[in-house]
Amino acid sequence: MQEITTCPEMEASRIRPFPKMLHGLKGVSARRRFGHPKAPAPRPDFMSHMRHRIGTSFGSVGHGTSNVAQPGSEKHNRTTSHRQIPMRRGTFSSSMTHFRSRSFGRMLALGAGIALGLASTIAERINHEGRILGPEPTVTSPVLFNTPEADAIVSALQIFPRDSAWNEDISRSSVLANSDAMIAKITSELSSSRRTLRAFYEMNFVLVPDNQPLVPIDFFNYADESDPSPYPIPANLPIETWPRETGVLTLDEWQRDVNDEGGDRHSIIVQPGTGGVWETWLTKRIGNQWEASNGAKFDLGSNALRPVGWTSGDAAGLSMFAGMVRYDECERGMVEHAIRIIVKHTRREYLYPANHHASMPSTTDPDVPAMGQRLRLKSSFVIPDHWTTHEKAVLKALKKYGAIVADNGNFLSISVAPDDRFPEDAFAHLSSIGVGEFEVIQSTGPTEGPRSPGAPTAHAGPDLTVAPNQPLQLQGFVAATLPTTIEWRSYAGDTTVQFADATKTNTVVSFGAPGSHTLMLSADDGLHAVAYDAVIVQATDAIQLRAIRAGTNIQLNWSGGSAPFELESTLAFPTSSWDPVLTTDAREVSLPAAHDRPFFRVRAATP
Repeated sequence: MQEITTCPEMEASRIRPFPKMLHGLKGVSARRRFGHPKAPAPRPDFMSHMRHRIGTSFGSVGHGTSNVAQPGSEKHNRTTSHRQIPMRRGTFSSSMTHFRSRSFGRMLALGAGIALGLASTIAERINHEGRILGPEPTVTSPVLFNTPEADAIVSALQIFPRDSAWNEDISRSSVLANSDAMIAKITSELSSSRRTLRAFYEMNFVLVPDNQPLVPIDFFNYADESDPSPYPIPANLPIETWPRETGVLTLDEWQRDVNDEGGDRHSIIVQPGTGGVWETWLTKRIGNQWEASNGAKFDLGSNALRPVGWTSGDAAGLSMFAGMVRYDECERGMVEHAIRIIVKHTRREYLYPANHHASMPSTTDPDVPAMGQRLRLKSSFVIPDHWTTHEKAVLKALKKYGAIVADNGNFLSISVAPDDRFPEDAFAHLSSIGVGEFEVIQSTGPTEGPRSPGAPTAHAGPDLTVAPNQPLQLQGFVAATLPTTIEWRSYAGDTTVQFADATKTNTVVSFGAPGSHTLMLSADDGLHAVAYDAVIVQATDAIQLRAIRAGTNIQLNWSGGSAPFELESTLAFPTSSWDPVLTTDAREVSLPAAHDRPFFRVRAATP
């Protein structure tokens, strides 16, 4: 049982400070939730309001603690609903500027050092690697894999669940007892000139919209192990190895295989909006009709397998899209999943997540790898600094996520998208890595490892606003069943962020310069997928808003914040509805005195 610690200032008072005022300050930290399509745009704002004198305020708490709860505890139960953690009491005051006749005063100004926060209503989209994905992508027409548009779409996808076997961190997994024997067997079955790793340009894909018309496709070999026709096949469906390995042939010519070159001719269709993935083998267009040996459908949001014993476009019954190396991830410097790998020979057995064997010649020798067997690049392998970004991205993945045996072939090879944007030498050094640099690790089953019960959760707390160089207590919370490593880190923004203790959920943080800062909270128990959550903190000077009468006009001027500024008004306060008046880069404006709009506020852009 982990010790639960709390902050004394928080325990002293459980009331929500100024509930009505916070309701009216919706824009202070209305949750952007990292680009969720229904969330408001990020607002850094300190807001200034016309209001009566207020005698009580709230500020930041000055001590760092950890909120870690066990299931069944009071703290754990509280995580099921959004909450506001009370802050230390402070004081500020302001005069009223409620316009009725001739009485004008000062508007309420939130002073520097006061932190505001609202509970989130929409969760961040953060993938298993701890990368913020941004808005859900939208596809309106078919998009080929080798385009910037495809890069933007797939980089915003969680490709299979965070706890999928493809996304499982196996860097700390145990080495299989017969690993050396199996590596020796893999090596011996390859010809002497092929006992190193190869990167083959093979699997490609197309992204289609939700309303992509369905097209019949005839399955001529394994119709009984295929998900039924029709499939959402676009006119520009790419077939394996196009365009990088197909010479001068057009896509239309390659679809029809005009030179009768044959080959595996896999195809992959991805529909991000529904999460559907359709994959086929021996795919060909004859006139206007499509045919393939067989077809399989997968769900990007599910760990569900094919029916027991069924194949897929891949011999192991696996998704090829899950394990291919793509251009966008290599450019980011990290392939974020296990990689599809081919060996010469497999035994008559399959291991999770594989679902089909293809042992030729048939053997049950335990030193021959099974379909689904997991290989890992040894941690002792030093990745040379001068190797390409693409090679480093692949090798880091082979150390962290490993490779999953998916088919038989004549090489120890991995599948790379045949993207013509890869330079000629993108993966040239990989062929210097011998089979002996790999080891075979202990696999996990469908309810083991990251898919076992008790995964941790992390809650970074509400978005906040604070003045530069002022201490701010974060409001994180972690629920865990195993000993868990907690860490705050700066994800994006100015590098002047300073954590008092980055291992505490409620640590104190400060920022040396104005700006928008994204802070990431992680919880790692060494077994499950790391839990992530993030919070945006706006470090900005408070806006001080003043109003004076100038004849029949109201003269408004303000200091603090950064342009552009938005001036808004409302009839009553508090309110959740503010009407726009104007947007300006100036710090003052003169308006006719209107009796029906007695309250104003100014909102500033992110510095």
